[in-house]
Amino acid sequence: MTQEQATWFHDAFGRLVDNIDQAILGKREVIALVLTAFLSDGHVLLEDFPGTGKTVLAKALANTLDGTHSRIQFTPDLLPSDVTGVTIYDQGKGRFEFHRGPIFASIVLADEINRASPKTQSALLEVMEEGRVTVDGVGYEVEPPFMVIATQNPVEQAGTYSLPEAQLDRFLIKTSLGYPDHETAVTLLLDSANRARATGVSPIIASGSIVSMARLASEVYVDAAVLSYLNELVTATRTHPDAALGVSMRGALALARAVKTWAISQGRTYVTPDDVRALAVPVLAHRIIVDPEAEFTGTTARDIVERALAEVAPPAYRAA
Repeated sequence: MTQEQATWFHDAFGRLVDNIDQAILGKREVIALVLTAFLSDGHVLLEDFPGTGKTVLAKALANTLDGTHSRIQFTPDLLPSDVTGVTIYDQGKGRFEFHRGPIFASIVLADEINRASPKTQSALLEVMEEGRVTVDGVGYEVEPPFMVIATQNPVEQAGTYSLPEAQLDRFLIKTSLGYPDHETAVTLLLDSANRARATGVSPIIASGSIVSMARLASEVYVDAAVLSYLNELVTATRTHPDAALGVSMRGALALARAVKTWAISQGRTYVTPDDVRALAVPVLAHRIIVDPEAEFTGTTARDIVERALAEVAPPAYRAA
């Protein structure tokens, strides 16, 4: 990879952030995280309080891409076939035909994913991991680029089904938007008549360009010392006394992919330990199960990752 390619990626990434920022004001860091997941062939889980803009962010990203997007409102009566599609017998043609579900889109918004039954939630497992859907023994490929943005409300627990650890592990990044600062809130209030901010976001990039950017990000150089540091962080989460379950190997691989995209989005052709530190919490924390006794005392998965970051020494920079 050349520095010119990294500079082009950095500029394109910045334009994407600027475009989405028209709908979600003051949340550029979260937007950058979501785009990093998208360009790393990953998926995003947005967990936050009601009314913080989770759905608007997903719609704004979908509108930025000149491709297909769909929204699935997860409810307790939603069936797996409502997500993946169903095979129907066509009497006129005398054969069964597969009718594709809303999962066959570039960006899929799974709204309030924890309201659906575990059976329906599991319909996303194969397509999120392998990019294909199997219905009646026949596999159907989902064309790249493809990303699932799932939202869930951590406050309401009645009528919800917590995502199992195996499914949480398939989300590259888990993050939240939070409430806006005072200045941003006033700006939004002044524009309160605009009830559909995401619709004002226009497409600025084609699907093929996203695939090219993702391919370019995968070519970023990572030194063996940085990968060793990354693995030591993951190992530290597994041996932490307050962790009932640490980060899996899938999580380590996910972080290794994400830091490449993060590095080139900063205009660099190589990964530094700071890139690993920047993404450690959003990529690793949701994969950790905190011991019940430690959780009772207030320990969180974020605390475990931050302690690992404090205890594991990063590799020293070498002079050129």
